[in-house]
Amino acid sequence: MSANAKKARRENPLLNIGLNIALPAIVLMQLSREDRLGPVYGLLLALAFPVGYGLYDFAARRGFNFYSALGFVSVLLTGGIGLLKLPVEWLAIKEAAVPFIVGIAVLVSLRTRYPLIKTIIHQVIAVERVYAALRQRGRVQAYERRLVVATYMVVFGLLVSTVLNYVLARIVVVSEPGSAAFNEELGRMTALSFPVITVPSIIILVIALYYLVNGITKETGLDLQDVFENAPDDS
Repeated sequence: MSANAKKARRENPLLNIGLNIALPAIVLMQLSREDRLGPVYGLLLALAFPVGYGLYDFAARRGFNFYSALGFVSVLLTGGIGLLKLPVEWLAIKEAAVPFIVGIAVLVSLRTRYPLIKTIIHQVIAVERVYAALRQRGRVQAYERRLVVATYMVVFGLLVSTVLNYVLARIVVVSEPGSAAFNEELGRMTALSFPVITVPSIIILVIALYYLVNGITKETGLDLQDVFENAPDDS
């Protein structure tokens, strides 16, 4: 795959946050009152941003991604709970279920030919060079064990996210679905999800990646530049 193609398919984090968090939160909190769009149309407009972004991302990447698909389904379930006026408790369950399912998927991937963390890290390092150094030093098994530990760290982060998602939803969203109050609370929950849930999860992920990358340099004896320099495109 060419560098230009990779660049074209790289996700824009600011666009992601804007369309999945910021704009839906603003619409839900500011435009869902009866004298504006109302709860139904406000909810539909708020959901249109992440749904539209999800469809665009799917078309741009031209491939199915389990984790992106799960996020897309999560948005649709949120809309279903609001539009069908299901018990508000279902929202907390849904919010907790998404990171829990991802965590289970990451854990199960350890038993497959393509463990998720290993697959991700091997897309950005010089795999042949790293494994050559590992074999020379007899540290292949030590590296593989470190990959497993890093995977458990990521799973722990997702379990933390599961608990935080459930607690946040239960505390913030208490009104009946289908009401303007429900939409406003949903918008507040969406806005709070970044500092309360996303930031801690990212911190745990960064710790896991640091543990793994630091381990690669330790087990191989390579400099950090040599680990990442000229990484193969199709590893």
